Amino acid sequence: MLRNLVVKVTCGQDDPERANQGLTVAATAALAGAPVSLWLTGEAIWFAVVGRVPSLGLPEATPANQLVDGVLAMGAVTVCTQCARRRGIELEDLLPGARIAGAASFVEEILADGVQAVVY
Repeated sequence: MLRNLVVKVTCGQDDPERANQGLTVAATAALAGAPVSLWLTGEAIWFAVVGRVPSLGLPEATPANQLVDGVLAMGAVTVCTQCARRRGIELEDLLPGARIAGAASFVEEILADGVQAVVY
């Protein structure tokens, strides 16, 4: 039985290699059948905004929008409440299936039994 995986990505175009690594790990785990919850904070929230998913411009890397779509199809994508508010992002701005939630929800997820959390 695979453990639940919570992946928190804290960067976007400001650190494309680290952002790509986090998205790739989340999508790969989802494809492997692991329950995945992808949390996006800071500049990473743009990965969940309709029409604003940034291209990371990394050769040999799967495009960010495909990675996020893969996680959405098989897992959960959450945008940080405070990060969204600071950028004027509302729930209706997000990709279908993405949600907005805060620190209490994040803490509840990562402290649950059988969960592995990683931060990029």
